[in-house]
Amino acid sequence: MTNAITPDIQPAASRPRKGALGKLLKRPLALIGLALIAIVVGGAALAPYLTNFRPDEQIFDGLTLSGEPLPPNETYWLGTDLLGRDLLTRILYGARTSLFIGIVANGIALVIGTLVGVVAGYYRGWIGGVLMRFTDLMMAFPALLLAICLAAVFQPSLWIVALVIALVNWVQTARVMYTQTSSLAEREFIDAERTIGAGSARILFLHILPHLVPTIIVWGTLGISTTVLLEATLSYLGIGVQPPTPSWGNIIFENQTYFQAAPWLVFFPGIAILALALAFNFVGDALRDILDPTQRGRS
Repeated sequence: MTNAITPDIQPAASRPRKGALGKLLKRPLALIGLALIAIVVGGAALAPYLTNFRPDEQIFDGLTLSGEPLPPNETYWLGTDLLGRDLLTRILYGARTSLFIGIVANGIALVIGTLVGVVAGYYRGWIGGVLMRFTDLMMAFPALLLAICLAAVFQPSLWIVALVIALVNWVQTARVMYTQTSSLAEREFIDAERTIGAGSARILFLHILPHLVPTIIVWGTLGISTTVLLEATLSYLGIGVQPPTPSWGNIIFENQTYFQAAPWLVFFPGIAILALALAFNFVGDALRDILDPTQRGRS
């Protein structure tokens, strides 16, 4: 019975989806997203080589004679901020902050959400009930409000901000993983494994998790855009990444008083936030359609 069921169902679902990269590269929006991500990652990695200034350097001639920021020019391509610092330099180094928090926070949220959802979906009963009621409780709080409360309690730093965002964003992943795991746990090949005496650990790691890999990849990609936006929001509100560490959110916060006189100080970091969030959304949406066609067109 084992040979009749397990080989036909389990390996097919656990194999990597062939040709996913080729299909991804055929989608115009996905290509735009990949190009934008490559530009941001390249700019962040090569920041010391792309600019002659430090992100916290107040340049001697970085302000006008009346003390106002300089507009974009041949020397300062994106102009300078209210303290005479090169805006391009701060945006490049701010990309490091956004990528770091986006990847770390989303990674932690993905691990927590997957662990909670898989355990609750597989064991169900009182264990699943307790875990999912706790998940519902967390979902009842507005994410931004909860993040503000957590950020206000802890001393802001890169790692603390990443942890706060992770503690807010894991619930959606847990819900998705719970639904898929509950469905998989009732499949015939799982019943066959239990019949031959396979333990829970073997079933979870060898038969449940491989089926969830496409979903994990999709949520791992889409989640980065959410974390980038939430980090920028917290930094803009003054409870995220603290100056002088550059962040796209705190760049806007520091320069918002010059919005009318020097709109480039808000426009360029705002465009950077929007571009990176859209880029990961484009790639994530394409991966969702490719790896799980049943979810095509759903949000």
